[in-house]
Amino acid sequence: MDADIALLDTATTTASALDRAVEQARAAVGLPVGTRIVAAMSGGVDSTVTAALLAKAGYDVVGVTLQLYDHGAAISRKGACCAGQDIMDARMAAERIGIPHYVLDYESRFKEQVIEDFADAYLRGETPIPCVRCNQTVKFRDLLDVARDLGAEAMATGHYVQRAMPASGGNRPQLRRAADPAKDQSYFLFATTPEQLDFLRFPLGGMDKPTVRLVAAELGLAIADKPDSQDICFVPEGKYTTVIDKIRPQGALPGDMVHMDGRVLGRHEGVTRYTIGQRRGLNIAVGDPLFVVKIDADKRQVIVGPREALLTQALSLKEGNWLGAEDSLEAAAANGAPVLARVRSTREPVPGRLALVDGPNGGEPRLVFDVLEEGVAPGQACVLYDPADPERVLGGGFIVATERAAL
Repeated sequence: MDADIALLDTATTTASALDRAVEQARAAVGLPVGTRIVAAMSGGVDSTVTAALLAKAGYDVVGVTLQLYDHGAAISRKGACCAGQDIMDARMAAERIGIPHYVLDYESRFKEQVIEDFADAYLRGETPIPCVRCNQTVKFRDLLDVARDLGAEAMATGHYVQRAMPASGGNRPQLRRAADPAKDQSYFLFATTPEQLDFLRFPLGGMDKPTVRLVAAELGLAIADKPDSQDICFVPEGKYTTVIDKIRPQGALPGDMVHMDGRVLGRHEGVTRYTIGQRRGLNIAVGDPLFVVKIDADKRQVIVGPREALLTQALSLKEGNWLGAEDSLEAAAANGAPVLARVRSTREPVPGRLALVDGPNGGEPRLVFDVLEEGVAPGQACVLYDPADPERVLGGGFIVATERAAL
């Protein structure tokens, strides 16, 4: 008897979680039931649940999957996406949900706009962030055009981020951090433009991952226990140099390992093997711990120094995007806007202030930290949040250069 009661309680909890998820999906979409929505389906749990919730909520859902690459080992390893078995998973899920499903071959676009950009950034001595570039180009630019061509009034994704209209009024939506801090993906979506945000919807932004898996199981989806994607999707076994060596072999040319005081400490096996802040794998021994503090790609030098040399007091930005009240990042910088700045996806934002400085292309945005940051790397994103409303994403840009702290 007690076992029967326990099973009943579990079923009730699961059903109510599904009901709540459907209502949250309707609230996140904010469009009349029956509206056509394209659901971007990668074959993973999050995007599949997104499509299923929208269909259950009564929307006219069309699933679209992008085939982005076909790298042999990469498509068979756990944690990959957008290739091989994942496309099959998306197709089978769409069939179970009962929605039309299309697979689009974007392999050449992805190679040019994401993979080659990734390799070229390492050749320049930068530390790229390909997930941002993928969202910025293939997914939130090209795929949005496809969604419009299919007659959709919105496109939904499984990202953990929230889109909300401002409480104070206004007709432009805000981009906000996810309800679950552990899954928040706002760092990777800073480049979403106001026009794209008008069209996008994020039904999972108010949920946590255990709830999403619970809903997937209740819906009878085969991917309910599928592992999450990990690392960089197109990099087999997490070895990014395998990809770079294949398409940009010059990155493996050796050069000098140089102390910041000018001493040559040894040789390295290519600038693409190193990132700012790296300590392990330097193969030099001078007594005190040394870290990579700069990469001079033109001279093929990896420059090392003590940990305090990683402290940064300011940085400059390029390819800015702005979702705040001003018209642009440059306008916000000209006003000296206070911000919270996040320079790594795994770090919390820290206070700083924008400024506009003269550059070769006119005024260039600059961020000055209120407190020193460590290990800031060119090529990474600097994502900006509102100090008065820390859950709100104001925009950001890619880090061009850093200014070392004067100690």
